[in-house]
Amino acid sequence: MEELNLKEMIKSILSEMVEESPAAAPTVPTPSIATTKEKPAETKSGSEIEEGFIPDITEVNIRKQFLVPNAEDPEGYKKMKTFTPARLGLWRAGTRYKTEPALRFRADHAAAQDAVFSYINKDLVKEMNFVATETLCGDKDTYITRPDLGRKFSEEETQKIKNTVKPNSKVVVIVGDGLSSAAIEANIPDIIPSIRQGLKMHGLDFGDILFVTHCRVPAEDAIAEITGAEVVCLLIGERPGLVTAESMSAYLAYKPTVGMPESRRTVVSNIHQGGTPAVEAGAYIADIIKKMLDVKKSGLELREK
Repeated sequence: MEELNLKEMIKSILSEMVEESPAAAPTVPTPSIATTKEKPAETKSGSEIEEGFIPDITEVNIRKQFLVPNAEDPEGYKKMKTFTPARLGLWRAGTRYKTEPALRFRADHAAAQDAVFSYINKDLVKEMNFVATETLCGDKDTYITRPDLGRKFSEEETQKIKNTVKPNSKVVVIVGDGLSSAAIEANIPDIIPSIRQGLKMHGLDFGDILFVTHCRVPAEDAIAEITGAEVVCLLIGERPGLVTAESMSAYLAYKPTVGMPESRRTVVSNIHQGGTPAVEAGAYIADIIKKMLDVKKSGLELREK
């Protein structure tokens, strides 16, 4: 009986609350429209704007960053760090990285992802007078998942290549976005003039440059077969890492053919500001092209000569 009485009492109280709520509502002062608009203004006037700025964490030179407290030989540690971009001497907070190295890691990882999935600035293609073409991929997702399509061209693009490249040229230079658009944008403006100047010293030159979107390295083999070129040089963005997203490589081959062994390619890799600078790499590539034309070989066969 006591339980039933308690339920009835609760039910009665709830009913009274529901009935009284409409009458109680007018007792709550309703803010006018003017009052609602004035409130943000008061907050704004009461806030303080700090001077200064948040430093760009990606500008920190990791080779010089040393966060280990009370190190026994800090100068020796710093000297060792100058030989590698590895993330050494960044210390910890408990079992995790300190905040600054952790944020830098995430920033570098984001830059690497952007380099893979972003496209080359079209203005650069126009400024460099490249002739744009593309493989069968169509989009980035297909490019990542179907490497085989990144080395083939449609009939329409094949005809464009034929119309652009002079048949049986001694040297054909190709630029491909590859896995890093950032690498192409960072290095191409410097390396193309360097290669051309180096070749002219050997009495050589090249014509219009093809720019291949969604490009894999073997795309140069298909272009060589289409055009009958002797030496093909493909400049392509490499898979970005956490050290840099601007690393480019040059893949060179003498009369490459579709399906040929990779040992027939000569590679100049690690072209970026922190590795081999683009201008220096361009001069080196020109010398390699000249040697390939002289001995009519590339890859391991060229090295053995």
